Amino acid sequence: MSVTSDFYLARVAQCDREASETDLSNVRDRCLRAKAAWQAMADRVLKGEGNRKQQAADKAVQQERPFG
Repeated sequence: MSVTSDFYLARVAQCDREASETDLSNVRDRCLRAKAAWQAMADRVLKGEGNRKQQAADKAVQQERPFG
């Protein structure tokens, strides 16, 4: 199963929302730690997505060039 950056970013938003809605400091801290973890995972996936797009673009350019 491949997870997209949208999934991770949705979790980031959810944790942020939960952190802002609570009055309990321990719950807020937990939500903010979870938000940071989800953001790190999203960043990793976004970097991979960017790398794949760049590789595809590079491959397309190479295929358009004549040999020699």
